[in-house]
Amino acid sequence: MKRALISVSNKEGIIPFASQLVELGVEIVSTGGTKKAIQEAGIPVIGISEVTGFPEILDGRVKTLHPNIHGGLLAMRESDDHLAQLAQHHIKPIDLVVVNLYPFQQTIAKPDVTFADAIENIDIGGPSMLRAAAKNHQHVTVVVDPLDYETVISQLKEGAVSKETRARLAAKVFRHTAAYDAVIAEYLTNEVNEESPESLTVTFEKKQDLRYGENPHQKASFYQKPLGAKSSIANANQLHGKELSYNNINDADAALALVKEFTEPCAVAIKHMNPCGVGVGSTIEEAYDKAYAADPVSIFGGIVALNQEVDAATALKMKEIFLEIIIAPSFTEEALEILTSKKNLRLLTVPFTADAKVEKRLTSIHGGLLLQDEDTYGLEEANVTVATKREPTEAEWAALKMAWKVVKHVKSNAIVLVKDDMTVGVGAGQMNRVGSAKIAIEQAGENVVGSVMGSDAFFPMNDTVEAAGLAGVTAIIQPGGSIRDEDSIKKADELGIAMVMTGVRHFKH
Repeated sequence: MKRALISVSNKEGIIPFASQLVELGVEIVSTGGTKKAIQEAGIPVIGISEVTGFPEILDGRVKTLHPNIHGGLLAMRESDDHLAQLAQHHIKPIDLVVVNLYPFQQTIAKPDVTFADAIENIDIGGPSMLRAAAKNHQHVTVVVDPLDYETVISQLKEGAVSKETRARLAAKVFRHTAAYDAVIAEYLTNEVNEESPESLTVTFEKKQDLRYGENPHQKASFYQKPLGAKSSIANANQLHGKELSYNNINDADAALALVKEFTEPCAVAIKHMNPCGVGVGSTIEEAYDKAYAADPVSIFGGIVALNQEVDAATALKMKEIFLEIIIAPSFTEEALEILTSKKNLRLLTVPFTADAKVEKRLTSIHGGLLLQDEDTYGLEEANVTVATKREPTEAEWAALKMAWKVVKHVKSNAIVLVKDDMTVGVGAGQMNRVGSAKIAIEQAGENVVGSVMGSDAFFPMNDTVEAAGLAGVTAIIQPGGSIRDEDSIKKADELGIAMVMTGVRHFKH
């Protein structure tokens, strides 16, 4: 290895790396601020303009886009013709490229960023050099990540960078440039309000490897979206407990989505992506008491999310049962001391601040991807009408609103029963709606009397209304829209049930 080209935005570790290259007899070519940093460290360096015979122009926009650079990067060393052309044009081969790119992602993350600032931080020369070197990795070593400096130096000291390492580093480069372009593409697509582009390129950064997926025989990893939602499990801070599993992450995401529906103190217990108990109270302790009482059997081994700080009293109660995860905006010192006594209990904090924008929801299918808006539609946006002769009482209205918030987060077909600021029955994921209703009614037991029912979609016939009325349900909230709505309304009137229609369904598959 005779010549290296170094041009980095992230200068972490670059000085000792450059120093060791020089000790190994490598000549360094550099640009702008990188050249200045290397020079100030007393390391010999050649300016890019000395190689190109042309000054850096347009405020640095053009400096490496030159045949003397790209010829040195792309020439195949085994080709006599390529080597002859290099000699003819007095171009020296470049054996090592060390480049990382303008901080576009960090720039657009700034709250006061202007469009002009964003555009100026789109790197052109850097990706061109990286791609050229990576394409020619049989002959050129290319480094985009400071974490790889040590490997390169170590192998150079042993004689040369191996073919396998060059190939691995080249693949890393193309992943890096693809991710870089994906962030730029998303930014510009959003700027022009393109809702459904002809192609979709997304990028995610690895957060961690997981022990396994849904089952122990499935490999899995956890990736985070760059500049993604702050109020998310991907952005959670784990305070205690063992590593999250694939199923933990899915359940935690479901728990967080539901508990964020409420502004008053609320606790949500989740099991297998469905709420088994939701409680609202004047304090977070009271909210947890209700979530627990809703289904003290299913909460065992579940996940609890709370939308207010966990205090000692609530922590003592949660400590008494086996929980996988507790999620909250914060924990008091006393609560932490109580809960961290359980070795494997995972404690997560998540910022409950509203995210700046609603993200698209990605769902993978075999061989493809589905994309949709997140379901953030609230009751306040709906055209709510009372379809029956009897209107809900004030207490029923409050319960219906809670049922509607919860049923949105239950797998379809979904039925939720609410009474006294808590769920008393949840029927989820059945193949017919009356089946879900029967499960919820059975679970509620005596509590079904005086409860209200929420349904995520319309009733295709009046059997669910009949089952509800005979059990003791007094009010129902549902989207309406069935060709047989009148049958359900008539049945509700016969049974003295108040029925509210929202015009909006909340399927969750």
